[in-house]
Amino acid sequence: MSQIIREDIERILAENLSWESFRDTNVLVTGASGMIGSYFLYVLNSLNESYDYNIGVYALVRNPNKLPSNLAGKINVIKQSVTESIDVETSFDYIIHAASPASPSIMKTDPVGTWSANVLGTYNTLELARKNKSNGYLYISSREIYGQPYEGQEKFTEEIYGLVDPLDVRSCYPEGKKAAENLCVCYKQQYGINAKIARLAHTFGPGMSINDGRVQADFLRNVVRHENIVLKSKGESVRTYTYVADAVSAMFRIILSSENIVYNIASEESTVSILALANTLAEIYKNRGVEVIFDIPTSDTNSGTAPFTLGILDSSSLRGIGWKPAYTLQEGLIRTVKHLERYKERA
Repeated sequence: MSQIIREDIERILAENLSWESFRDTNVLVTGASGMIGSYFLYVLNSLNESYDYNIGVYALVRNPNKLPSNLAGKINVIKQSVTESIDVETSFDYIIHAASPASPSIMKTDPVGTWSANVLGTYNTLELARKNKSNGYLYISSREIYGQPYEGQEKFTEEIYGLVDPLDVRSCYPEGKKAAENLCVCYKQQYGINAKIARLAHTFGPGMSINDGRVQADFLRNVVRHENIVLKSKGESVRTYTYVADAVSAMFRIILSSENIVYNIASEESTVSILALANTLAEIYKNRGVEVIFDIPTSDTNSGTAPFTLGILDSSSLRGIGWKPAYTLQEGLIRTVKHLERYKERA
């Protein structure tokens, strides 16, 4: 574990939450090899190692080789796709469903697989929660379910929605997320499942892939490689960015200390245009000679990126139960670059 991740986990565990709820339980994390999923594994394992919580930590992944190597022998691995029925003898007290394609390139080339991971994966994990009579279930959703805001809209609360075109193939991601959210509320109403939904703004940090095609990944890759940051558009789209440790801290708060079924997770203080994000990184690392340049394609190509240009998440509900981000955008970017450079051979 890098020093950056270790500090992040310590900060998360310092939150005043009812961590005792996890003692002597079994917890399943799907998508456990991804950035979000791996942070959940680190926190749960730290509860075992530092506080002797006796948590059975289970990671469901298609490729176990992508799991953090320093957790080998400390967690239980279930090798399968989340789109398949989960038939195991273990009974899970908590289920955290983090499995979902996040790369624009995957959404472009495999829209059916993208939709299936969200909808079928949520159905299979909710069925498991129903059979196990689980204490808690968390579905990790996305800002994308809100779509493009209508004229006059600036922020999205949990009750206000914009436009998502269901006939656009790229909508496989937000429409899949929306269908999965509806499954959560259906299972809650019909079977009494204690389902919670976390809608994440754009999240970044250690464990992210810098080759997945999202702009923050591209820009961070440029910085790590001492390259100029190349914009493929004017960079006018406005997004809110949240550092992974703050996002995971929020999700543990939702699991352990919330009443509502859905919460937005966003560091509104870190709301910037894509161009401003690029300029922020260029300013931080100006000693490397990093500059922002434009290379805008003349033809309209389907890159798989989200078509939404605006839509800031309002996190008032989450802040109302005690959450606030610990890191600024600049701090989060610096921490991410430090981690990526420490593990440059994996990037």
